[in-house]
Amino acid sequence: MVEHGDIRVVHRGGSKINSRQPVISNDSKLLLCASGECVKVFSTSTEVCIHDLRGHTDLVTGVLIKPANHLQSYSCSLDGTIRLWDFTDGILIKTYTIGYPIYSMCMSANHEGVIFIRVRVCARAESFQLVAVHLPQSGDQLVEARELSAVLSDVSSNPAAIVFGRGGEYIASAKGLQLEVYFFKKQKAYRFSLKENNKKGGKNTFTCVACHPKEDCIATGHEDGKIRLWRNFSHKKEYTYTTLHWHHSAVSSLCFTPEGTNLLSGGIESVLVQWKYSQESQRDFLPRLGAAITHIAVSPDGALFCTSHSDNKITIIQSCVKVSAVIQGLVKGDVRTDLMVDPRSKALVLNGKPGHLQFYSLQRDKLLYNLDIVQQEYIHEAGLQQFEVVRAAFDASGSWLATVEERKQKVAELEFNLKLWAFDEQTQSFVLNTTISAPHEAPITDMCSCQAADSQTTMLVSASKDGHFKAWQLATQAQTEGEGPSWSCDFVGAYHGLVPERCCFSADGSLLAVSFQEVVTVWSTASWELLTTLSQPPKAIRDLCFGRLSCSKYLLGTNANNLLCCWNLLTCSLEWSTSMDVSLLLADPLSENMAAFCFQDGCTDLFVFKPSEPRPLFSHKAVCSGKVTRAVFAPREEMLESCEDSSQWLNRSQLYFLTQYMELMTFATKAEEDRLMAASKQLLIDDNVAMTPFYLLLGKHRQQQQDDREEASGAAEAVLRTPLPQGSAAIRELLQTPAHVLPSTSFLCSMFVQSLLISITDSREENKQAEEEMESEKEEQESEEEMEPSVTRSQQAPVGGEETESEVPPLTKAQARELRRVRKLDHSWLSGLLDP
Repeated sequence: MVEHGDIRVVHRGGSKINSRQPVISNDSKLLLCASGECVKVFSTSTEVCIHDLRGHTDLVTGVLIKPANHLQSYSCSLDGTIRLWDFTDGILIKTYTIGYPIYSMCMSANHEGVIFIRVRVCARAESFQLVAVHLPQSGDQLVEARELSAVLSDVSSNPAAIVFGRGGEYIASAKGLQLEVYFFKKQKAYRFSLKENNKKGGKNTFTCVACHPKEDCIATGHEDGKIRLWRNFSHKKEYTYTTLHWHHSAVSSLCFTPEGTNLLSGGIESVLVQWKYSQESQRDFLPRLGAAITHIAVSPDGALFCTSHSDNKITIIQSCVKVSAVIQGLVKGDVRTDLMVDPRSKALVLNGKPGHLQFYSLQRDKLLYNLDIVQQEYIHEAGLQQFEVVRAAFDASGSWLATVEERKQKVAELEFNLKLWAFDEQTQSFVLNTTISAPHEAPITDMCSCQAADSQTTMLVSASKDGHFKAWQLATQAQTEGEGPSWSCDFVGAYHGLVPERCCFSADGSLLAVSFQEVVTVWSTASWELLTTLSQPPKAIRDLCFGRLSCSKYLLGTNANNLLCCWNLLTCSLEWSTSMDVSLLLADPLSENMAAFCFQDGCTDLFVFKPSEPRPLFSHKAVCSGKVTRAVFAPREEMLESCEDSSQWLNRSQLYFLTQYMELMTFATKAEEDRLMAASKQLLIDDNVAMTPFYLLLGKHRQQQQDDREEASGAAEAVLRTPLPQGSAAIRELLQTPAHVLPSTSFLCSMFVQSLLISITDSREENKQAEEEMESEKEEQESEEEMEPSVTRSQQAPVGGEETESEVPPLTKAQARELRRVRKLDHSWLSGLLDP
């Protein structure tokens, strides 16, 4: 057995971008947010991810712009480090080692060289304290920061409940029903408490805090939807507060604008509320933002607002309260379907917004689009039963998608539909083709599609609690007399009245395995004949999976008795079995490898094996806490060239899985991590960028353009082709140099524009040269006309009394021009050689 070695579990694609408050650069052009183990830098205008700041080895828990340098930022992580970045160029400048997991951080311009971090008091207790870390001045890239001092001993686990006040003079922290204000000059803290419930039954628990940038005013949000503005809190007994109320549920985030003229608030209503600070009765609203607001941030110049949402989305809003851009991440929610990979786009497909399937690109870490399956308006109301997508399956080519949606209205009533979607080449999306209402008499337990690439028919199988499984087949246009493709039920199967639980096709599509409680049946898809039954120790089958490639003769299954069984289909007997609590079993479609996630002692272990070999190829203990129930093998764009035994199973496909906390994780080798780190430090240009002169400065397609010029012929084509500037070492160095050390843009712009202009003098010289050639050609043509009669007579003279069998071919223009050039040459030097 090969242990995990240099393979580790990482967040790669689909990480949360709404876990912490995002920050906007001083010029409002870039947005930074924590995303798994890295910091993502987005363009606020194009929504494109410009940089992935990689270096942390655990979750990033905070991002801040450095007050003394607006081109640099700090990030903190659970790995116990604070890292300083040049986020405009994606370069790591310095790493400060703290030694304790950091859960959030805050800082003020008035406390230079000091960062305030939130750390856990005990390893298992949910109690935190605020600690000041003094960052030492050092030229080394790796620095240890061991000078810590406690500021507040008991703070909330919510990062939004700690904030600096005006000019960094005090810091406000809210926890439960108590607001604590610590004054740095006085070295004293004041505490203000509220009753648990007010007279009307509302809950007064604090949820978030914000401080006015110009005045001594603290805004607090509460669970009952109220906002309180606290004043005169420098004296404990003389404090006052006023109340604002619009939200019907808890206020999740508060933020003042840089000048303090407006207060922004948000909550579960998906509405951004803008309060006038001096006129609290006046409010502006931005409704229908799509999901509950979790964080609000404002750019330092006040030009942009941004809101984070519960559906893993960041909305960028102009100061005129108008949405300008949306950065959508992988929607995290209740995943009822399996994790799937779209055969066409290679995108990860799973439940997204309510009633939708989301197509998420793992390579680009970007949401491609949402497919509305239910096609009904979702109503945000607790306890209301609505349609949900519970199952989905693709065919081998990705041309068809099958979905099952259901809604349980009462205890005995269940409404569900089977929908077949066809891929439309024109819209590059799926279009509803067939809807089958109540395809079974009871809920569907499993659904699978034939994945054979060379199959002549498109087939789908659904199993139900009514004791039957049905095979649905696509009818061709010839069978439907040109009315377009349609689906029909081809076969209905059952076995002794037992309930079918799982079904799957073999790799070539010739066999179908259906489990009826503890019995596995194998059917021929050509004749729908029951070929054999496979028995195993009692308890219902939980997973079924055929082997691939050289292991296609094996069928594997897991049962509720914590057994993993492997049957040989050639001998129809049990090949081997082992005792393990397998929560999920799946096969790699591009190799013989299979993955088994096993739940043990509150954690999940991974075993990668081949059915034909007795020992696992790879094992990894405690990949995550809790049970893994969703995973998928995603094919790689480029095959890895790993020679180590521990990582060869990752060469063709990459294994992704969802944890119980809805975190998308994967496995990466050390070489792959180093390659990504090196790539993040280089200037990357997407191949989808338009072919502009500036793009061609990199010289990426210089050789291709040179080949095109050599192949092209004809003077007219040469005139139409405009030469573009070619790549050079100087230009490449210019583009890779950090922007803050370059000369002014006006100086560089004039040089760049001049390099694109076509010289007028060159064109005039070319015209003059062409005129001279035309005059010389004319003179030579006249001299040739004088010689023409004698040449004609010599050609007409017969040789041997007969005419010549072949005439001399005429000269081309190029040959005639060369002949004239030879005539003009001075041959007088030959006479000197010939004279004795």
